[in-house]
Amino acid sequence: MSNDRLSYHGHRLPPEIISHAVWLYHRFGLSLRDVEDLLAERGIIVSHESTRLWCAKFRSGLRSEASPAPAPTPSVASSS
Repeated sequence: MSNDRLSYHGHRLPPEIISHAVWLYHRFGLSLRDVEDLLAERGIIVSHESTRLWCAKFRSGLRSEASPAPAPTPSVASSS
């Protein structure tokens, strides 16, 4: 995922941490406080409110860069 198109200028933490927090929130459906706890376990102190603001700001940019999931192929049962 390229962070070049998204503007992380003015944020305290590096783009990798911000995008990881947004990814955790959206990919696993975690609560903002769960994301806060996961980052705290790794020594990154961030409030749930910061995560909420990041998700609101960067959600559309990250979504447009993500590749769509492939469509499932139907399995055909063979009848003997």
